[in-house]
Amino acid sequence: MQYGYTKKVALSFAEATERIKEALASRGFGVLTEIDVTSTLKAKLDIDYDNYLILGACNPTFAYQALQAEKEIGLLLPCNVIVYEKDSEIYVSAILPSAAMSFVQNEQLTSIATDVEQELKASIDSLS
Repeated sequence: MQYGYTKKVALSFAEATERIKEALASRGFGVLTEIDVTSTLKAKLDIDYDNYLILGACNPTFAYQALQAEKEIGLLLPCNVIVYEKDSEIYVSAILPSAAMSFVQNEQLTSIATDVEQELKASIDSLS
């Protein structure tokens, strides 16, 4: 099962990070968390790892709708978006909410997940 939507971008890691944050903001998402995996692995395990950043993105309107449909859906929030480097190329990827929510048996939630997924894909597609 595919669970992410990924695009290779012709940007530096820093540019891709800034641009995806802007693209998400333009679609009503805020970045609630930012995890620098590279720095964490270096600090905790003394491992050198390629650039890798996890952004916890949340659209308050969609989050509220999801919480109204399923109180425990907070276990699957926020939507993770990653920016990473692999073989000197930069990628941006987002969780597919339809896949993440597929095991939750709630028709209303399925509809919300589809709407969120469209917005996340559009954010990524706006990057060059």
